[in-house]
Formats: sequence, structure tokens, C-alpha cells
Amino acid sequence: MVEVFKKYLAEKMTLTDEDWAVIGSVCIIKKLRKHQFLLQEGDVWRYHAFICKGCLRRYSIDAKGIEHVIQFSIENWWAGDRDSLMNKTPSKYNIDAIEDSVVLVIRNEDFETLCRQIPAFNNLVNQILFRSLNASQERINSTISLTAEEKYLHFINTFPALANRVPRHMIASYLGITPETLSRIKSNLSKQKRE
Repeated sequence: MVEVFKKYLAEKMTLTDEDWAVIGSVCIIKKLRKHQFLLQEGDVWRYHAFICKGCLRRYSIDAKGIEHVIQFSIENWWAGDRDSLMNKTPSKYNIDAIEDSVVLVIRNEDFETLCRQIPAFNNLVNQILFRSLNASQERINSTISLTAEEKYLHFINTFPALANRVPRHMIASYLGITPETLSRIKSNLSKQKRE
């Protein structure tokens, strides 16, 4: 599965054989079964995780036991808890596998070394961070300004690969609506298509 990561990097930058050797030496492969945790609430996150295969979700659980999905991650996406990583504090989130998954993790110390030693890698990391910030701002904007139906349509247009891979109740949680509301929205959209 390191090859999946190498292919991802090769599409984004030019690296020497020496760079590849250094990167490969710090990569750890983790296989997760469906429902298995990559991170549990209360643990300190110490890695950078790249999804080679599968689908993960990051979520919190409130005092009433209700799950709130913050993020989904599929192949060629990154997962983790940046707040816990940067501040070395217990995570407020769980990250688990929605389906059998393979994740490549790099310890934070090794990741920082890669950023220092390989300028192209550091540039990629900065681009990813900027895109992540933009995606977070877009998510906040859609959450506070769109109707439930508009949120769902935005989700399936923005993440078409997720719509059929993620259970409906998790999509509802991500959108901040109930599963019943999502069912009504899908039913109404189906009726509109038939008319």
C-alpha cells in the first residue's frame, strides 16, 4: 500500500530516489476492519494518516449519546485530529472505519522531518492545509446558510463518491439533520424527478 502513497505523491511533485527512500522508511501501514478505531476520544493523536483504501469518519458523541460526524475520508484523502496533534491534548473525536480500510500513518516527528528535508513535500503539505481550511470554511457556510435539502444536494454534488458508500444515518449526522428528514428529502427529490 506504500505504492498507493507513492503514486499520490508522484502526481503532485517530483522526488528523487533518495527522497522516496526517506519517505518510505517512516511509513507505517495499518489495516482497519469495519468499525475498528484509528483514534478514540481521550487519546492523544500523534500521526498524519493517509487513506490508501477504504473510508473513515471522524465524529464526536455528545452528552446525550448522539454522534456528530465531522468528516469523511476516502482514498487519497488525509485523516486525523490536528488540534490534538498540535496541542498534544486528548482528542474530542473518534475516527473509525466505515468499511475495511488500509491507512498509511507517519509519526508526527517523522512527518516534520520530511517537511524540513524535502521542500516539495513541505509545499504539498501547505497546499493541503490551505485546501482543508477552505473546505472547513465552505462547510461552515453551508451549515449555517443552506436549507436541509440544499445541504444534501451540496453534499452529493461535492462528494458524489461518498453518497453511495456512507450509510444514510451518517450522512444525516454530517449534514446536521435527522435520518427521518434525510429520508423525506430523498423521497421528495425522487418524486420531483418522476414528475
